[in-house]
Amino acid sequence: MKLEQNDKTLLFSETTIPDIFFSEYLSELPSDYLKIYLYILFLSKYKKDIKLNDLSRKLNIPLKSINDGFKFLEEHKLITKKTNGYIVTDLQELTLHKLYSPNLTLTKDKLEQNSKNKSRVKAIEHINNMYFQGIMGPSWYNDIDLWFTKFEFDEQVMIALFDYCYKRSALHKNYVQTVAEAWSSNKVKTWNDLDKYSEKQQNLSKFKKTIAKKLGKYNGLTQYEEAYIENWVLNFGYDMNIIEIALKRTTFKQNPTFEYINNIITDWHERNLKTPDEINAFIEQRKKQEKNTKNLKQQVSKANYDQRNYDNLDFLYANSDKKEE
Repeated sequence: MKLEQNDKTLLFSETTIPDIFFSEYLSELPSDYLKIYLYILFLSKYKKDIKLNDLSRKLNIPLKSINDGFKFLEEHKLITKKTNGYIVTDLQELTLHKLYSPNLTLTKDKLEQNSKNKSRVKAIEHINNMYFQGIMGPSWYNDIDLWFTKFEFDEQVMIALFDYCYKRSALHKNYVQTVAEAWSSNKVKTWNDLDKYSEKQQNLSKFKKTIAKKLGKYNGLTQYEEAYIENWVLNFGYDMNIIEIALKRTTFKQNPTFEYINNIITDWHERNLKTPDEINAFIEQRKKQEKNTKNLKQQVSKANYDQRNYDNLDFLYANSDKKEE
């Protein structure tokens, strides 16, 4: 991309970054992408051709990461692609347009004008002071109000949402919204709903750790293995007493997989087996059927063997009769 030469020498020139960058964008930028952004912001003062290979060598970042970084910065509107390169976005102007776009504007001042939102204003101010040190970016006000409407959270749940993300060092909009969507899909709206959901998640976490330990997976479970367990517990309604029965059955199989265990538990669910007693009775019944089937096969095999011996004797007698003739 083309960059324009500044009249000042490099020694006396400076690169400015608007405060809105720190409050709105910094937390969402991976470290390599942050390096790329800061460097192209610096280079945007100089008019010359910039090649991706040169950036890769200069910043000591793999070329693939450079390409991915430019895509990321473009998706987050930090840069804009043009025919012959990129333009670094004016973040102050961009934020101003966001705040004053029709039907999307909700600043702190506008909230306070509406008496119906007084409790919501208090919640948002608590979030601002508690998790943003009183300098929350302007667009957060709008996003939080949209989440109040979309997910129908009460004020306590909204505060708990930010507390949850803050404690996990993931206080950026994409993560906050992902957690909010997860809570909403589990019908969380009030503090009581959240309390029940949290208890369910804690129990689920204990199940995962117990199962991983019993299967000798000391490095933890994969995302797909955890999904299996969540299905057993949340959708099938099975507790550890039932899952334990399935885990014990892996002792009959060499190198059992999670898919093997899942097939066993899914079969029980499809047969509408809901208690350990029902499952144990079903297993005993299957054992009895397998034993009867095995005995029947042995009887049939013995009968076929006896019949073959009888036929062979008849054959010998038949050959003997021919010789005598």
